[in-house]
Amino acid sequence: MAKRRRSTSRKKGSSHFWLKLLFFLLLLCLAGGYGAYKYPASTRQLVNQWIDFVSGKTRASKPEPAPDTPTTAEVPPEPTVKRPVPIPEPEVLVPGATEPQREVITVQTQYDHLKLGVPGRADTIIDRPGYALGYIEYHEQPAWVIYRLTKQQALTKAAKRGNEFKEDPEIPTGSATLADYRRSGYDRGHLCPAADMAYSMRTMSDSFFMSNMSPQRPKFNRGVWKDLEAQVRDFAITEQDVYIVTGPVLPRTKTVTIGANRVTVPTHYYKVVYDRTPPEKMIGFILPNDGSDLRGQDIRNGIIQWQTDRDPREECFRFRHRWSSCPMRLIRSAECSGDIRKSSPPSRWRWS
Repeated sequence: MAKRRRSTSRKKGSSHFWLKLLFFLLLLCLAGGYGAYKYPASTRQLVNQWIDFVSGKTRASKPEPAPDTPTTAEVPPEPTVKRPVPIPEPEVLVPGATEPQREVITVQTQYDHLKLGVPGRADTIIDRPGYALGYIEYHEQPAWVIYRLTKQQALTKAAKRGNEFKEDPEIPTGSATLADYRRSGYDRGHLCPAADMAYSMRTMSDSFFMSNMSPQRPKFNRGVWKDLEAQVRDFAITEQDVYIVTGPVLPRTKTVTIGANRVTVPTHYYKVVYDRTPPEKMIGFILPNDGSDLRGQDIRNGIIQWQTDRDPREECFRFRHRWSSCPMRLIRSAECSGDIRKSSPPSRWRWS
């Protein structure tokens, strides 16, 4: 009597099902990875929304303690301190701003960079040991960076350049990314130079946050801008103690952008140096974001020129009309000061 063979169709059908499921999951993972590489900003937003949804759901599921239930280690509230009401200042609108901002802004800080005040408006102001910046979300870069540089700091070389560019976690809306600059034809140009931050490991590392970068043409970044940064360091050494304010001249509306986050490409950059040691003096530069072969000579050509036979207020108006995105408080308190203007010719500075 012949033996009956067991049917294997059920086992084969089951194995085919698991192979199809594994193949589908593999395709899903590949699609997700390609989407994250191609659209990093959208992927980051979706992930943040998912995390907020899950964390909100978790918080809602946890029962809150009853109001009468005493909590352990209660911290007594800090005593309130009455502060003087500041005098209202006129409001200005910086390109890319969503609302007007008062010219004079004061913040509490443990560092010296904002001791003289905040240069201008910003969506986010970040104060770090090496520098402070005002970030504009619309342009995905700072409108200004300010820092104090002393002779000792300029001469101290405690950290080497690391080139560890990274996104800034302190920007609530997210800073520009490495992908925005990749294959764009523009350098990640430092506004606060890494060479100025070599006096400690922390300050050197902080200088490589993407919030400190702006799209610069390679010939400009590695040419006249680099020479100007070296000259400013020499100013810090010869003058002992200087404040530096620098940043891009941003357009009112975006024209040229790079990357998925549409980082604005500025047409010019400015840099202002204020010498605090008597006799006080100040010098400013505005340079086009373009290549240059003259380099050292172009630094002198970029000096902000004033006509000494005109009224300082008229010169201030002309300057603000042409370079409207430079920090308003900087223009008002520095370039428009008649005393400093008349006593700060380029010949008063020691040029290298």
